[in-house]
Amino acid sequence: MAIVAAGVLLFDQLTKLAVLKYLGYAQEKVIIEGFFKFVHWRNTGAAWSLFNQFAGSNQLLAIFALVALLVLFLTRHHFDSHTLLGQLSLGLIFGGIAGNLMDRFNHGHVVDFIYFYLNRRGGGEIGFPAFNVADSAICTGVGLLFLLSWQKDHAGAAPTKEPAGQN
Repeated sequence: MAIVAAGVLLFDQLTKLAVLKYLGYAQEKVIIEGFFKFVHWRNTGAAWSLFNQFAGSNQLLAIFALVALLVLFLTRHHFDSHTLLGQLSLGLIFGGIAGNLMDRFNHGHVVDFIYFYLNRRGGGEIGFPAFNVADSAICTGVGLLFLLSWQKDHAGAAPTKEPAGQN
């Protein structure tokens, strides 16, 4: 779990460092025209810039992230942390939370830079909100926890039998 978390944190911070160094704020670098580009956006809100418009949201979300890390760490045994999938999922979540938390402390915002979009016929574009490696790790880790929970629920279920005499 710790190795995964450290790897996510390192990769997240290195990618954000590259964005800060090579891409000015609000600049973009198209990778696949009409589909994918790197951007440099600041996010003081939560996922997909929720609560971005509220004063003090960065500080409040930093406190929330610290509490979330503590609660997850103290309750990790409830998440099958003894299994490989449990270790992986928690490592992804811990590393992702820590990566965005470092941004909030170091920059006063989270650096988002991965942007998928489609060009509209009449001009302009429609896109998924920009995100970063930490966001991806958190979402993947949560998804793996759901998968783990689903597997656990179905592993204990007894196979259903048809009543005798019905074929």
